[in-house]
Amino acid sequence: MRRMVLIFAAFCLCLPVVSQERDSLLTVFWNLENFFDWTDNGTGESDAEFSSYGKKHWTRKKFYTKCDMVSKAIFKIGESHARMPDVIGLAEIENKGVLQKLLSSTLLRKCGYKIVHFDSRDRRGIDVAFLYREPLFELLSTSLWTPEYNGEKLSTRDMLHISLKSMNNGVIFDFIVCHHPSKFGGEKASENRRYAAMESLKHMCDSLSGRNLIVMGDFNDIPSAAQFGILEGALVNKAYDLFEAHKGTIRYEGKWELIDMFLVSPDMDSRTEMMIEEIPFLMVREGKHAGEKPHRTYSGPRYIGGVSDHLPVTLSFMPSGFPM
Repeated sequence: MRRMVLIFAAFCLCLPVVSQERDSLLTVFWNLENFFDWTDNGTGESDAEFSSYGKKHWTRKKFYTKCDMVSKAIFKIGESHARMPDVIGLAEIENKGVLQKLLSSTLLRKCGYKIVHFDSRDRRGIDVAFLYREPLFELLSTSLWTPEYNGEKLSTRDMLHISLKSMNNGVIFDFIVCHHPSKFGGEKASENRRYAAMESLKHMCDSLSGRNLIVMGDFNDIPSAAQFGILEGALVNKAYDLFEAHKGTIRYEGKWELIDMFLVSPDMDSRTEMMIEEIPFLMVREGKHAGEKPHRTYSGPRYIGGVSDHLPVTLSFMPSGFPM
């Protein structure tokens, strides 16, 4: 009986409500932290590690447990916003296959999501990806941009551009999903790579000037970082007020940091709001410090059964905020 209730609730949330869809848009971004399948296909440094015989002893059962938790979190977001997300940007995705398994093995299969994914040059074999609800949008185009430094393409995640047209009113939205280079090897040593990624993002935004532009991603830096100055005038950072209020999406040594965020074209600023989704079952008590932190899948080599060390973030339009 409980399962039937859940299925019915999921079905109701997934139904497009025309009057509501015309006046609002709900976007999610989430870094799923090593969303790998359990097989070793030799496609990146982490592929062998996240396999049944690898260091992490990653199995089919653990993978599908993570799928169930991801689905549950997305439905929880849908419940709190009284609508399922229209589009979802994702980071740390191994391949298109893991997303196909996520959608087919959970109640998300009832929501009409379609996948946009391309393999990137990342040395670990992780990519960004995008889901959109096909009943609500027409896919117009997709493209990839690879950050360059000193004239050479970086071995990092490509930036994914998706253009969608609303089936309700013909409004066109352009989305960019990013996962900028990490601070692996030291903050200063990696700084030039993040500047290069930001320069590439600025070029993308310039090419889309005058459009309804929503940029989402894990920027591996906080909103006050100097590199965000590159985007001044082109985009407005919706995370800044949350950052000023000491909110965050990851937590390290008892301190929250906000590195997952949305940026929008200036004319969309007053009509949009960003939130950090602090879903209780995605959290766990932090041992050495007071408070909670995101419950990740592994702590070092030890499997602890969480989903990600990042919290999801959402961007929603105000009730009358749909551009025409």
